[in-house]
Amino acid sequence: MNGREIRDLLRAEGFSYTRTLGQNFIFDDRVLASIADAAALSPDEGVLEIGPGAGTLTGALAARAGRVVAVEKDARLLPLLARTLAGIENVTVLNADFLELDLKELERRFFPAGYSVAANLPYYITTPILFAVFESGTDWRSLTVMVQKEVAQRLCAAPGTKDYGVLTLTAGYYAAAATVLSVPRSAFTPQPDVDSVVVRLTRRPVPAISVKNETLLFRLIRAGFAMRRKTLLNNLCAAFPLSRQEGDALLTACRVDPARRGETLSLAEYGVVADALAVRISL
Repeated sequence: MNGREIRDLLRAEGFSYTRTLGQNFIFDDRVLASIADAAALSPDEGVLEIGPGAGTLTGALAARAGRVVAVEKDARLLPLLARTLAGIENVTVLNADFLELDLKELERRFFPAGYSVAANLPYYITTPILFAVFESGTDWRSLTVMVQKEVAQRLCAAPGTKDYGVLTLTAGYYAAAATVLSVPRSAFTPQPDVDSVVVRLTRRPVPAISVKNETLLFRLIRAGFAMRRKTLLNNLCAAFPLSRQEGDALLTACRVDPARRGETLSLAEYGVVADALAVRISL
């Protein structure tokens, strides 16, 4: 079924969109094809879709990938998905809350050779979804996702800007981010209150930096942004068992001015500080 046919089916069924689930669907086949093309899938590749909604993007992905697993939380959509995806044999629909899934188990069952993610993400849980994939320990290869414009800006932000933060650094550690296309509000039903952008995150062969303790690195990054108005020294001493004198000496030894704020440090600088911390403390 094409986008217009699916839209008409939802109207005929009297489907009621649930704002709290972030249900803003796209029925424009050209936009859907652009998203699916940006995912750069191959016939022997598996793709995970989070929040398929009525299945408009699902069909486009299924035409390009070997297997699609679509995770849908709203049980009301299951009968509709059965109709919109009828005859498409390489799609499996799971009725589940994505954030409650064991992604390693999902990978074992459906994607033993690894997978990519492609989705029009529910905006109210975009960041938790991204972190769930980043931190899953699974063999994900890329994420091609529709997000609100502000999230896209955070993913691609430069140090020292207002959008730069924990998400920027975490994404940058694992992947290279690039914006693919902007999608107008008018492309959605119902129309959202925010602008939308498709972003592709291509996983790096190895992380962007090498550190002694990855857990410590991310703990340090979170500490650096815990109170954005405070200096890195203040945040460092609040998060770790260091006196101000010890923190000052550690940062100075790393050639990082203790008076700088966490939002000005690059990922490489966080790595240097994290390695210095690893020598001083144990987790």
